[in-house]
Amino acid sequence: MPATRPLAIGLLLVAVLALVAAPFLAYPVFLMKLLCWALLAASLNLLVGHVGLLSFGHAMFFGSAAYVTAHAVKVWSLDPVLAVMAGSASAAFIGLVGGLLAIRRMGTAFSMITLAIAQLVYFIALRSPFTGGEDGIQDVPRGRLLGLLPLDSDLTMYYVVLVAVCFGFWLIYRTVHSPFGHVLAAIRDSEPRAISLGYRVNQYKLTAYVLSASLAGLAGALKALVFQIATLTDVSWTTSGEALLMVIVGGVNTLAGPLVGAIVVVAMQNYFASFAEVVLMLQGLVFIVVVLVFRRGVVGEWKAWRQRRQAQASGAAT
Repeated sequence: MPATRPLAIGLLLVAVLALVAAPFLAYPVFLMKLLCWALLAASLNLLVGHVGLLSFGHAMFFGSAAYVTAHAVKVWSLDPVLAVMAGSASAAFIGLVGGLLAIRRMGTAFSMITLAIAQLVYFIALRSPFTGGEDGIQDVPRGRLLGLLPLDSDLTMYYVVLVAVCFGFWLIYRTVHSPFGHVLAAIRDSEPRAISLGYRVNQYKLTAYVLSASLAGLAGALKALVFQIATLTDVSWTTSGEALLMVIVGGVNTLAGPLVGAIVVVAMQNYFASFAEVVLMLQGLVFIVVVLVFRRGVVGEWKAWRQRRQAQASGAAT
């Protein structure tokens, strides 16, 4: 067994125990917000870190799923599970349609196309009758999970969100470490070489884009149930920017990076909520520090430090 395997298992067990005990030590709603943002950032990291596609429009998946879920629960009286599935499916559909346009381009062109489509979704959300316009959809009932488990309790809702978010992170992990994930990495490193090897690059990129959209939609659907509201902020470009900031702060191409980035950004938003300007300045300062000092992000720099220590230990032993 590799030397790093026991450490990874130990850290995983500690993380699981910490997440289970967290609602007894901190405000559950704050923790649920953190988990939802972490999943959104992780879905974006799947594209940025593992495919090399920088999306500026992930808020359209997050927000559209929030609207659909809120409408399904409040107006159609659907079970929360079905409502969340409907929200995720709507995000996947938008990802499929938008991906067919965006994946044919790379670099800045891809980013601008995703931003343009996101702005179109924002305008639709602003003008559509069922979204409530600038008021959004408010007073969304949480309902009963599978008709049995009431979600009015924040503690119960927290564990439901935790299971869903853990499933999302597990799916990302399995995707990245599968043959499909290895092809995505090959496309990221050299798309012309992947094409020369016979891979249908556009199909792989489209699949990854739709998967990323679905996970971002899952995060948005859960957010709509937790806060019982869906607003224009959910589909705003600022939401996409904050998700990207979380990825950069935590570490691109790392599994735990989005969670660490979400902890940093959401904590600043929560504890400095009464000083809006201070939050923006702090976010800018954190971004500058990370870019200058922690270019790989917090988790990325920690992994690089551990690799250097292991290399030095191996050299000393030799």
